[in-house]
Amino acid sequence: MGTVTVWNENVHEMRDPVVAERYPDGIHGAIAAGLAADGFEVQTATLQDAQHGLTDDVLAETDVLVWWSHCANDEVSDEVAERVVERVQAGMGFVPLHSGKNSKPFTRLMGTTCDIKYRHGGETERVWVVDPGHPIADGLPESFEVPETEMYGEPYDVPEPDQTVFVSWFEGGEVFRSGLCYRRGRGRIFAFRPGHEAYPIFFQDEIRQVLCNAVEWAAPTQGAEAVYGEVKPQTDPDGGY
Repeated sequence: MGTVTVWNENVHEMRDPVVAERYPDGIHGAIAAGLAADGFEVQTATLQDAQHGLTDDVLAETDVLVWWSHCANDEVSDEVAERVVERVQAGMGFVPLHSGKNSKPFTRLMGTTCDIKYRHGGETERVWVVDPGHPIADGLPESFEVPETEMYGEPYDVPEPDQTVFVSWFEGGEVFRSGLCYRRGRGRIFAFRPGHEAYPIFFQDEIRQVLCNAVEWAAPTQGAEAVYGEVKPQTDPDGGY
């Protein structure tokens, strides 16, 4: 497998001392460290980089793009967003995390608002594995807790997924489809809910296991040759081949 690019808007770390203390290398740094420890070749990019760090060359060498965003989704240029969408449709894996569900690439790939209900307050989340045979669930118990997080609740305005791997329950009683798989063109997408910036979620062993599994699953596959446009018939007028 080739390179994994971890993208982060990198805004909370620059504005909020608590987040900066919790993620001294940025949220992208914490995610990248977990993937690198499992043997992946990882690079990072942020909103502040030229072309948000997602140039044609960077995306061309990226097998899987992991995307964390929250408050600056609208600051991503339309040109870069379309560039990401095109690469996903061509086969690049895409793993949007937490509020990456409202990123321009994800909403364009889904064709819906991707809206939810939510609540701040540091509630416990219990993540249940509802598809234990799925590769993204490898090595996980039947459920695990995220001790403190932001609540996300249904309804979740996304298309019906190809597979639902995780469902979460929160102390307030809400549930949420927290791990969803899609195909768009040749690309595999895994949308994963946990990861609010106010909590050290990306240092948690189970979360890191999910991300490693997701990157492995979302990596491009060879597949068959695709031919588009006008073509000649496969048989000649006399019925031969």
